[in-house]
Amino acid sequence: MIFNETPLKGAYTIELEKRGDERGFFARLFCAREFAEKNLASQFVQINNSLSGARGTLRGMHYQLAPHDEVKLVRCIQGALFDVIVDLRPDSPTFRRWHGAELSASNRRMMYVPAGFAHGFLTLKDDTEALYLVNSFYAPDAERGLRFNDPALGIEWPSDPTVISAKDEAWPLLDPAGGAAA
Repeated sequence: MIFNETPLKGAYTIELEKRGDERGFFARLFCAREFAEKNLASQFVQINNSLSGARGTLRGMHYQLAPHDEVKLVRCIQGALFDVIVDLRPDSPTFRRWHGAELSASNRRMMYVPAGFAHGFLTLKDDTEALYLVNSFYAPDAERGLRFNDPALGIEWPSDPTVISAKDEAWPLLDPAGGAAA
């Protein structure tokens, strides 16, 4: 695997290191030893799968409060999506900054989302399917979210969402004074 640092401290995009021949290729999607050598989470307790039928579907921006905060390893296995992360760690030099990358079935890129980050994506094609590993169990009481169009974040989505849940539209705006949410 090839770990590419993003502009946000502790977050990575990960490329497959393909070994190919006339049959195609072979590559590891995950190796606990390689993740541990980079001081990244190397044990996951859930594997989640989402399918979005329509291009322009927005999912996010989700996170869980400590001690249930999550590390995610996200991969698009069908279609394409624009994956976005936001650093919500108050002591981080990249606090409240966002980063986005295209993940697709064809580029096979993954996003490593550290604990303390919000995560979401916008589908770029119909019938887009994402698979993600999570290192913490889902805790409904710890679930929170950010508004995808919060002016305090200024996320530059590649297009306007056309499908979004009422829950994701209703997340509060960030507190301009620097707190997590108003």
